[in-house]
Amino acid sequence: MNTTPSMVDDILAEYQGLEAQLSDPELHNDPAAARRVGKRFSQLQPIIQVHTRLTQAEGDCAAAREMASEDAEFAAEADRLDGEIATLREQLTDLLAPRDPHDSDDIVMEIKSGAGGEEAALFAGELARMYQRFAERHGFATEILDLNETDLGGVKDMTMSIKSKNPSRDGAWSAFKFEGGVHRVQRVPVTESQGRIQTSAAGVLVYPEPDEIEDVEIDDKDIRVDVYRSSGKGGQGVNTTDSAVRITHLPTNIVVTCQKERSQIQNRARAMQVLAARLQQLREEEAEAEAAEGRAAQIRTLDRSERIRTYNFPESRVSDHRIGYKSNNLDAVLGGDLEALFAALQEAERARRLEAES
Repeated sequence: MNTTPSMVDDILAEYQGLEAQLSDPELHNDPAAARRVGKRFSQLQPIIQVHTRLTQAEGDCAAAREMASEDAEFAAEADRLDGEIATLREQLTDLLAPRDPHDSDDIVMEIKSGAGGEEAALFAGELARMYQRFAERHGFATEILDLNETDLGGVKDMTMSIKSKNPSRDGAWSAFKFEGGVHRVQRVPVTESQGRIQTSAAGVLVYPEPDEIEDVEIDDKDIRVDVYRSSGKGGQGVNTTDSAVRITHLPTNIVVTCQKERSQIQNRARAMQVLAARLQQLREEEAEAEAAEGRAAQIRTLDRSERIRTYNFPESRVSDHRIGYKSNNLDAVLGGDLEALFAALQEAERARRLEAES
């Protein structure tokens, strides 16, 4: 990709405009607008920083070249700066390369146990804790919106949001977008008395939750709202009032539940936000159906044969089948050490984008 001066000039102009808006007290009277401007400002900041360093290095290099005939030290400094300039130009090109438009977005994640009974539910719970630990280590905030547990502490199904604590060009979607699909586990279940290895599965669905979803129209006649009491392990009621909310979108049969808040009104409002995000993702998927290979496809069924990743306990091995990634640090991965795996997935996506562009 070639970076043109006009491209950088446009970004500089936008950045200066955003900076002026952020210094205007009026903007902060509208929290949603302030967050939107702050988010875009944060997205552009790395580009501006590298461009500033590049401009400084180019100026210093030109000055050193002028003095090189008089002092050999300046010639050496100019050669060093040439190398720095080449690195900074490469960094700037990478920052200006096309990105996933949702990379800065927060996300909603759904985790459901699949084939394998109680063992699958226990594994689904481990996946949830794995993501929560990674999120905590990397400055993301997690919030459980809905949880249906088993008597042994497994997860039948769970919905949680993952948000950036501060606006960033690399939001939750940039980290977790590859996790959608079927995750398979191979191990001896705690419920197995004969010591036999069993294969179970859990499904993960990830979708972006943008700041603004007003453009997603939801007609009241298209939804059915049910209220019920919040439940704990094994479905037991943990609340004496019908505060939990289940919303069914009739045209698509999408079902969203929320029982985190004690107020039915708050649960309904949050469930409507999640529903709007789901519908927005569905609309985007339909619009981009012809280019589906350009996005990480998410497997909606929980069949054990359709998997994106396998967690093999006897060999302490994690295998991502999409990119051929393997590591033998299963305990660390389940403890939230996902950096190497996520970096490999991001590099594979970057390579695909650059190949498609060329």
